[in-house]
Amino acid sequence: MTVRETIQGYFAGLKERRGWESFLSDEVVFISFTSPIKQVTGKNAFLEATRRFYSSLVSFEVSDILCDKERACALTRYELRAPTGNSFTSDVAEIFTVKDGRISSLSIYFDSAPFPK
Repeated sequence: MTVRETIQGYFAGLKERRGWESFLSDEVVFISFTSPIKQVTGKNAFLEATRRFYSSLVSFEVSDILCDKERACALTRYELRAPTGNSFTSDVAEIFTVKDGRISSLSIYFDSAPFPK
């Protein structure tokens, strides 16, 4: 499986709301470049750290995927529903590293201003 196919499979699973976790390596490193920067290591830690985000996901679109060897950058726009019921959008740059057909690292860059406080 190529890097592009792995990333496309991850997003396809995310859209279907099943199977996307299978694209993560057991040792995945996740970094959120917000302030303060947050980092977790391991699939279970990743799933726990991102549970609220994934549960609030209404829809998303991938505008581009750029690949270079084992790395890829996806430009995405997420529509999320806040606990209050209001929805908002967030544009995200997602940097992936893929090894042996699994995502070994994922770093995200986004503006946290639209997120409820």
